[in-house]
Amino acid sequence: MEKAFRISLTILVWMSLVGGATCQERLIESFLEKGQIAAARDAVTEALATNPKDDTLLLQLALTQFLGSVESFSQTMYSFGLDSSAAGSVVPFLRFPVKRNPNPRPSTNASIRLALTNLLGGLAETGTTLAMIDDTSTVKVPVRIGLIRLDLNGDGMATPEETLWSVYSELNPSSGWSEERARQLGARFDAADVRWLEGYTHVLSAMIETVLTYDTQRLWNHTAHLFFGDAQTPYPFLKPTPEGSQWEMRDFVDYIALVHLIDLPVLDADHALLALGHMQQVTTLSRRSWKLILAETDDDYEWIPSPTQKGVLPNSTITQDMVTAWQLFLDETDSILAGKTLVPFWREDDDQRGVNVRRAFTEPSRLDLVLWVQGTAAVPYLEQGTITSADFWERLNEAFQGNFLGYAAWLN
Repeated sequence: MEKAFRISLTILVWMSLVGGATCQERLIESFLEKGQIAAARDAVTEALATNPKDDTLLLQLALTQFLGSVESFSQTMYSFGLDSSAAGSVVPFLRFPVKRNPNPRPSTNASIRLALTNLLGGLAETGTTLAMIDDTSTVKVPVRIGLIRLDLNGDGMATPEETLWSVYSELNPSSGWSEERARQLGARFDAADVRWLEGYTHVLSAMIETVLTYDTQRLWNHTAHLFFGDAQTPYPFLKPTPEGSQWEMRDFVDYIALVHLIDLPVLDADHALLALGHMQQVTTLSRRSWKLILAETDDDYEWIPSPTQKGVLPNSTITQDMVTAWQLFLDETDSILAGKTLVPFWREDDDQRGVNVRRAFTEPSRLDLVLWVQGTAAVPYLEQGTITSADFWERLNEAFQGNFLGYAAWLN
């Protein structure tokens, strides 16, 4: 999840301007480089008023919608005094490379859920815009994404530290990225990448819907002080003591409580159904994207290359074995999400029963992390049937050079 969230925040962090673009294709560029996301959206919206079906404009609108949603969510988290270094290790949505707000406003469980709901709405808006671009589109949009600035802390200034290449470097210290390196790379988004980005909005939406399925109030009451500067809870004595205190045991027992309290009753089962639908959309859109990628005859600064193309990212070669393995992965995932293939139940050695993942979303029950790890929470979803094999996943990982999860976070 965390890898997925990192990519969502820095979705095109390595792109830089490539030649041959028209003025219309660069409509939002200057606004984004100044950190004026809202102005960029206004400019492309105005242009769409006279050209409502222009794919070049629609893609640029989707980019401003996505970036604006990320920026707004980050600003909200900063205003609540989020300690992203602590929260990001637990909840990937709460990881932002900004310093903790020394003067936070009060936060509640409801206010954080509202922020997630607002982010969900922004992702839905982005996906709706992208869906307006047909697979037959010849759209190609170059953007200097590496130089785009986001006002992550809401102070009205998008600083050099809030440039996307810098954000990515902060989240991934070993990446070695710099402004010069970001400028040297370029990519053009085409129809295949539109489907990829649309699929990515569903990945993130599935995560949010899963969180919203459960009642987090009790968890908030006892542990919110770990993450937010002025968390409103029934236990004010839990708030951190002044800086310099040596109460290490306090933090230790609070994190023990955090694990213990991931025992969440279902609040709204409809969110679980929506999460399942989003996950199924991801595989559908991935197939559409790969169909377009494999049909391409050019080699034009590719974000995700085919085996016959060169990708713009370092070490981004895709082999035919990878493509074949990815298609098999999509098939297996579809079968699991449909409940036709079961996930192994580790507490039984005879491999006669497995977990029906689909039913865990269509019939959600109390989410008790410890009991899921133990195995007893899985009992209501155990069935006899075809079980996905460990050999399949091992072969899949081998096809991706032992880094399937890393590739999956990129390929979506």
